[in-house]
Amino acid sequence: MKHIRFRRVTYIMAAVFLNVSVAAAEEEIARPEQLVTLSQATLEHFVADPNMTWFRNNVSSAKAIFIVPELLKAGFWFGGSGGSGALLARDSKTGNWSYPAFYTMGNVTFGLQIGAELSEVVLMVMTEKGLDSMLSTSVNLGADASVAAGPVGAGAKAATADILAFSRSKGIFAGLTVEGAAIVVRDKWNHAYYGKAVTPVDILVRRSVSNEQADALRSLVGKAAGGG
Repeated sequence: MKHIRFRRVTYIMAAVFLNVSVAAAEEEIARPEQLVTLSQATLEHFVADPNMTWFRNNVSSAKAIFIVPELLKAGFWFGGSGGSGALLARDSKTGNWSYPAFYTMGNVTFGLQIGAELSEVVLMVMTEKGLDSMLSTSVNLGADASVAAGPVGAGAKAATADILAFSRSKGIFAGLTVEGAAIVVRDKWNHAYYGKAVTPVDILVRRSVSNEQADALRSLVGKAAGGG
């Protein structure tokens, strides 16, 4: 009985920690326009990174790309990560990239982990299943869509997964695990950015809205993918 109560308290505390982590990360990026600008800078960093050869060579094969400029990870015995991201999808016929849809990304982790870390994260959506999961209001990585670490370094090979995760960071944590992370649509940001209530399907598939502020980001993604 004591063990069950301890587990309940632990999970409650972890959930609170995750909410605090996400809120702290979101305070750093107050508006969707700021996220778009930072997403462009993050993608530039990834494209220029000599360790991201596989990433550069395979952006053109991705169904979509999810950019999180600032994912805050912190903890002691249990921890969490949180941040906001922009998702752009590729049209399978034209190769053109959509305008961004906005989401939050968060996770709870357990085990000894002391310190804090701010990471740039890019998720490369490689399959239709992965893209379909991202079009829903929320997705749990590893459950709704398989996820694996993206290959880094010369000669690296990718694991078979719906989504491949790449990260760049400095800090105490040696790596970033996104297995179990929840990605949830930011409806208010999507509404604010496009001037009306829209869903990810409206933005990414129907492409019924646009905002010229994201044209530079779309152009950069297209250039990285070797096309429009």
